[in-house]
Amino acid sequence: MVFITLLRLELRALLRDKGVALLVFGAPLLYGFFYPWFYATEVAQRVPVAVVVQDDSALSRQLLRFAGASPRIAVQLVTADEGQARAALLAGEVMGYALVPRDFKRDVLRAADVVVPVYANGAYPIAAKQVQYGFAEAVGTLSAGIELRRLQAGGQSALQARASRAPLSLQLVALFNPTEGYGSFVVAAVAVLILQQTLLMGGALHVGTLRENGRAGDGARAWLARLMALCAPGWLAGLLYFGWIFVWQDYPRGGNPLGALVLLSAFVPAVAGCAALLGWWLAERERAMQVVLFTSLPLAFLGGFTWPVQALPEALQWLRWLSPSTAGIQASLQLNQMGAPLQAAAWPLAWLGAMALASWGAVLWLARGEQAAPRLENRAPPVAQPGAKPIGGA
Repeated sequence: MVFITLLRLELRALLRDKGVALLVFGAPLLYGFFYPWFYATEVAQRVPVAVVVQDDSALSRQLLRFAGASPRIAVQLVTADEGQARAALLAGEVMGYALVPRDFKRDVLRAADVVVPVYANGAYPIAAKQVQYGFAEAVGTLSAGIELRRLQAGGQSALQARASRAPLSLQLVALFNPTEGYGSFVVAAVAVLILQQTLLMGGALHVGTLRENGRAGDGARAWLARLMALCAPGWLAGLLYFGWIFVWQDYPRGGNPLGALVLLSAFVPAVAGCAALLGWWLAERERAMQVVLFTSLPLAFLGGFTWPVQALPEALQWLRWLSPSTAGIQASLQLNQMGAPLQAAAWPLAWLGAMALASWGAVLWLARGEQAAPRLENRAPPVAQPGAKPIGGA
């Protein structure tokens, strides 16, 4: 049978199986729309905070006004009792508070070291970061004004005072995450894992069904068509994410479009081959989803984008490369987000290509063994001829 006809039949088989079609075609589309929705705000704004003011002075009230003007924090409680602010923090009413100590203005006028402690709820890192940055900006603005007035009191003009306070102009620019948002950081990497897990579950479900029903003993050409059919939805989903979802969500993208296509051409076959091997090993339809769902969260933490890889145990640093998502995430961030040249991602791309060749070769070898097994089982035992003597007999 012509290979194109086999490929068409395998694609039709994927579409006829509602469970497989939902995983390989429907799930990436649903994830692409709804997963980024949770990170639509990108950064936390107007985080509720409290301010404990123990110094009744105009300078303390000015600091309170600066804190209220910050877009990062929203002052919900002003009190002189630190215990009340701590109770509000523990109750979840505020995410942090700043303490303006007694004799705040007097110590500032004396040029003494003044410390404004800031406490935040560390269980919510994003909100805690905004609390710390918001109060730091408010205190920094107040401190800058005080220092400028001191320099002017020493005889400098306003321009001279500004130049003396900041002789070097510092401007921070985020290169690969311009909004410094959480969604741009997370979704760009997790998208590769979504592509893998949906295809891995769907492919393993399909192959596990064939094994369960005893229909896995096809020839090499049929299995090649089956693997290519599994690659088709993976390539379509990858083009959807890299070519439209990232644009629609305004995530960093398009740094190296050719490199992204090369990545998909190696990543998707590697995942399809692993899916076929997993389905062959489990040999049950439902077992594939149970196993793959369990691995999703660990693979996200092993992907190398949440924290430095060197912080992982040495054994996990090696074992994590058994998942195509590890190399896929590294290559995607380099090529699609950072715009690195193709040779910069040569190692992860080469690893994905090796995984694809090894997994496809293993599937074809298993299929050949499965095809030969029925012939051995159905072979009739030898029948002794009349009058024949056994070997070695008298």
